[in-house]
Amino acid sequence: MFGEDKIGPASVADLVRDDGLVHSSVYTDQKIFDLEMERIFHRTWLYVGHVTEVPNQGDYRRKTMGRHPVIFVRGDDDKVRVLMNRCRHRGAMVAEVDKGNVQHFRCPYHGWAYDTTGKLTTMHYESGYKGLVDTETLGLDPVPRIGEYRGMVFASLSPTGRTLDEHLGAAKSRLDIAIDVSPTGDIFASHGMNRTKYRGNWKLVGMDGYHPTVLHASMFTLRSKSGQGSYRDPWGEGSESVTRHLGNGHVMLDLTLPRAANAEEQVHHYMELPGGPEYIRDMKARYGEERALFLIGNHGDPHIGLFPNMQIIGSHIRVIIPLAPGLTEVQMFPMAMGGVSDEINQYRLRRHEFSYGPSSFVQPDDTEIFERTQLGMMAQVNPWLNLTRGLTREHRDTDGTTVAGISDELTQRQQLMEWRKLIEQETV
Repeated sequence: MFGEDKIGPASVADLVRDDGLVHSSVYTDQKIFDLEMERIFHRTWLYVGHVTEVPNQGDYRRKTMGRHPVIFVRGDDDKVRVLMNRCRHRGAMVAEVDKGNVQHFRCPYHGWAYDTTGKLTTMHYESGYKGLVDTETLGLDPVPRIGEYRGMVFASLSPTGRTLDEHLGAAKSRLDIAIDVSPTGDIFASHGMNRTKYRGNWKLVGMDGYHPTVLHASMFTLRSKSGQGSYRDPWGEGSESVTRHLGNGHVMLDLTLPRAANAEEQVHHYMELPGGPEYIRDMKARYGEERALFLIGNHGDPHIGLFPNMQIIGSHIRVIIPLAPGLTEVQMFPMAMGGVSDEINQYRLRRHEFSYGPSSFVQPDDTEIFERTQLGMMAQVNPWLNLTRGLTREHRDTDGTTVAGISDELTQRQQLMEWRKLIEQETV
């Protein structure tokens, strides 16, 4: 535990060093986890969900913001809200199942009920409160701040702090890659969700370009046997891919250049699908030939991580939910495209299942290695982790972002630098 280890750091500020060394208590210590909840998850902007998860009035999903249970709901006024999942009487959760469609949320304890805008509508035996309460002030509490970017809803439990626009910054143009792959500029995250839990820390999830050719070797072997001789590997040490820091801890495994070079291969796949020729035609009509081929070649995958709890990888939105220092839930929402045939969306879904389904080539590997990593970090004779790879290769790109090689650990370092900045702030 930090502060008690004679060979370890004396304070939280010393846990993440500028030279790329990180103390393993960052991933294992309960006190540090508690600080993360307070100073990161309960203060900054968190991704909550996509508006298409609640397409109809009365649709809701239970969500979690740090340690706070919330309801993501479309009200009977058609407005999307994030409400605290807590009865204003004794505090019981009023949304009891993961999702549904309701006219009201009714507390099972004493029968208080709220409409889908959060307004209190029923108090059981209301006469007992006569002259004691103002029912107009006893609705479900909304989160202090809520914002949206192209259907993606973010919320903050803090009433103050940087705006959502400031928080997203340069990440917005990369999020567009996931949305503009549709010829109508629409995506839908309403086609279900698969989830996994692993016995490891939340900061282990994703955004590491060093591991794919090792940990996921079986997938690369299969690909090499599939006859894709012209395929340009975006993960190799000599590829044009880079790791990229977009600011505010948002990072990217930027595979766009080699993937754009493979665009004609993607076009060929789509042309063989029902509705494929129309998709290619519509994309070029909306975005122009160059931008359309770029988007098709990247197939809606910016491979981006928005600090602290969201990633878009492959064709899914990934939500990271910390449960304990050594326990994390990951939820994955496949994205369907608007303006395309069902067969094209089925093709995207099969691609998602190939890499990120329960019996896939990527997600089970990641889950297993995260658990092995968490167990390994229990060995504390020398608790320092080495995240120095590529530190001397970092440089400023022309757009102001910071880049390094695709296998470099720029992404981990910059996320942890943002972690350090936020964890040191005693007040917002």
